[in-house]
Amino acid sequence: MKINKKISLSLYYHMLRVRMVEEKIAELYPEQEMRCPVHLCIGQEAIAAGVCANLLKKDYLLSGHRSHGHYLAKGGDLKQMLAEVYGKATGCSKGKGGSMHLVDLSAGILGTTPIVAGIIPIATGAAFGAKMKGESNIAAVFFGDAATEEGVFFESLNFAALKKLPVLFICENNFFSVYSPLSVRQPKERDNLSLVNSLGIKGDKGDGNNVIEVYELAKKAVTNIRKGKGPYYLEFETYRWREHCGPNFDNDLGYRTEKDFLKWKKRCPVGLFEKKMIKNGILNLSEIDDFKQDIQVEINDAVSFAKNSPYPESRETLSDAYAN
Repeated sequence: MKINKKISLSLYYHMLRVRMVEEKIAELYPEQEMRCPVHLCIGQEAIAAGVCANLLKKDYLLSGHRSHGHYLAKGGDLKQMLAEVYGKATGCSKGKGGSMHLVDLSAGILGTTPIVAGIIPIATGAAFGAKMKGESNIAAVFFGDAATEEGVFFESLNFAALKKLPVLFICENNFFSVYSPLSVRQPKERDNLSLVNSLGIKGDKGDGNNVIEVYELAKKAVTNIRKGKGPYYLEFETYRWREHCGPNFDNDLGYRTEKDFLKWKKRCPVGLFEKKMIKNGILNLSEIDDFKQDIQVEINDAVSFAKNSPYPESRETLSDAYAN
């Protein structure tokens, strides 16, 4: 598939924006004004950008603890996201959820939750509800490789296949669950795609650092779902640069090597795509500078908004805890 210039520039912009927002969070986090854990997706931006480029505003998005990129690529409000990370009343969850609980219904973002695999049955239920109401919404759910070890992963796949639900399952395989590599969690013969196929669900594996490949596979999956053919599974290999939780680098802990880290850093999804587009005459250095300046202005405005926003009042502690 030949992707046109407009789509290529959009994919690059969204990846760059996620990268710059996350780097700003990492820069500001040591100030200790963000009083919640943060799980950064620096190094994994291509998956969020490539998948979300194929979703409509009305489509649902759900995710786990490492969700900033998904939220932003789907169109979530940056000011509200940063305000939420700062615990402010103007946050997308009114300052009560923090980094791991992001909601923006105006962008179709139903929510994110930190419990491993816990969001998968919720997304399956959202797809079931959409189908029962005769809506055309797709539910796209992002999760890490450790989530595929949980029972609700298989239960959700089984139910989605049984009911032919419009749900896209996206596994971001970055090889680690906190500090535990795949080798101590899953047998080397295991193949998630084969397991998914055994339930009658179609799927694909791809390079999660190649945004064009992500875009193409997501387009294929979404087209399949919109035709009423049921759920689809995508698995992308990628790599997080920063520590599991926090703004720092943690190669000194010994659970991964500096050699592996540098190998994956050379496969930076933003840098590789930038070089490719420059080579193909789609992008030039002046345009890159313009993108960066525009994004930086937006980030500065969002940080100022978040820092100057009020904290929730104490009387709000128990509000919104239950549905009316």
